[in-house]
Amino acid sequence: MTTWPLPRDGVDSVVTVGKFDGVHIGHHRVVAELRERAEGRRVVAVTFDRHPLELFDPERAPKPLLSVAQKVEALEAAGADLVVVMPFTEQFAAQSPDEFVRDVLVAGLTTSLVLVGKDFRYGNGGAGDVSTLTAAGEASGFTVVIADDVCLDGAEKVSSSAIRDALLAGDVERAARLLGRAHRVRGLVVHGHQRGRNLGYPTVNLEENCEGFVPRAGVYAGHLAVVGNEFVAGISVGKNPTFTDVTRDQVEAHALDAEFDAYGQVAEIAFDARVRDIVAFGSVEELIVAIHEDIAVIRGMELE
Repeated sequence: MTTWPLPRDGVDSVVTVGKFDGVHIGHHRVVAELRERAEGRRVVAVTFDRHPLELFDPERAPKPLLSVAQKVEALEAAGADLVVVMPFTEQFAAQSPDEFVRDVLVAGLTTSLVLVGKDFRYGNGGAGDVSTLTAAGEASGFTVVIADDVCLDGAEKVSSSAIRDALLAGDVERAARLLGRAHRVRGLVVHGHQRGRNLGYPTVNLEENCEGFVPRAGVYAGHLAVVGNEFVAGISVGKNPTFTDVTRDQVEAHALDAEFDAYGQVAEIAFDARVRDIVAFGSVEELIVAIHEDIAVIRGMELE
């Protein structure tokens, strides 16, 4: 369940607070630890409707890995009983650390335990940190626990930035290892140029500005979930330079061994592996041969 404003219902809660961009394996570990410590108390994840930089320095703000709706769903799937999405407004950002503790943790959530990372900051200008939160907890009746960093293969620290870098490079397999699942985007199915159908490979085309971070242009293997089913799919991201009438990056997927009408429905595309770069072919015939080879490669991956 997601809520705003704060419930203020007096239900004893264990709480974690963060941006949770991507809801990666580190975030899953935090929620899992919180649930282990809950002992029957409500497990709450507090997050924000945007990155703080979108308010203070929009040009430097990273593009989110997930939409707010996707993030809420992922936190619930990780084990949160309640997800609170705080609007990151100027008024919220101006709160002092004491006001955040009083209004959000104590009055808003009846918090008895807070689990955060060692670098956690809160309040106006990030004035609050773990030490001030611990002192506030001692005064207000809640315990503060510090979550350990999570590293991939014992070396690389799992972070949203590392996932974003992997997707920008088209390395969706590395992104999946950091996320603990295949990266996904979703959106309404819209009409494209009908070119895939004419070539013998009909595609589901997602609306512009679909939910989720779109990986680097290229051809991928993955899955398409639509019309109540999931299919192994070949995925194309980019402008398709073989044709001159494609003016924006597109995300489209061809479901192997299936054909259906999904216009106006919501589809979700999962990226499992990169097949190749986008190439400008000299003729439509060359493109058809390449697509045929791509499909053969994807079949050979034996994706479930």
